[in-house]
Amino acid sequence: MSEKLNIGIILGSTRDGRVSPQVGEWVKGIADQRGDANYEIVDIADYKLPFLGEGDAPGIAAWNEKLDSLDGFVFIVQEYNHSITGALKNAIDLAREAWNNKAAGIVSYGSTGGARAAEHLRGILGELMVADVRTHPTLSLFTDFENFSVFKPQDIHGENINLMLDQVTTWSRALKTIR
Repeated sequence: MSEKLNIGIILGSTRDGRVSPQVGEWVKGIADQRGDANYEIVDIADYKLPFLGEGDAPGIAAWNEKLDSLDGFVFIVQEYNHSITGALKNAIDLAREAWNNKAAGIVSYGSTGGARAAEHLRGILGELMVADVRTHPTLSLFTDFENFSVFKPQDIHGENINLMLDQVTTWSRALKTIR
């Protein structure tokens, strides 16, 4: 048996009061039960990243090292104004080669399940040579969150998370052979 993959669950928001940690922990809980990879939460807020072009900071090197250590990703994406957060876009832009030839799944949420943000993210990932997988769990602020702040997912989403993770691990393992 080959060594286990390392898959990062990237929290795509840094704002106060965000719900992405709740969603990320839920995804990790499902993922950890599978036993097919090492899953970890990667919170971009922990890296204190400067805006692209505003100088170098220790967080940039640590961010790139973390991404280099991962074989694939699951992005927890929230929709703001029909797109991803500025913090996530900036974090993506502060790395380049660390993303290349890896796979990613997307779990999104928002008023329309975060679908528009996920589609924007897919275009960005393509430019960075990240193979995004087809299955895309979408969470509604109206039906999967109580008072828009307490995460209470519908049961169907767990099945979709597992399907997405099947695809992420399969593609991550395949792409590891060309890195």
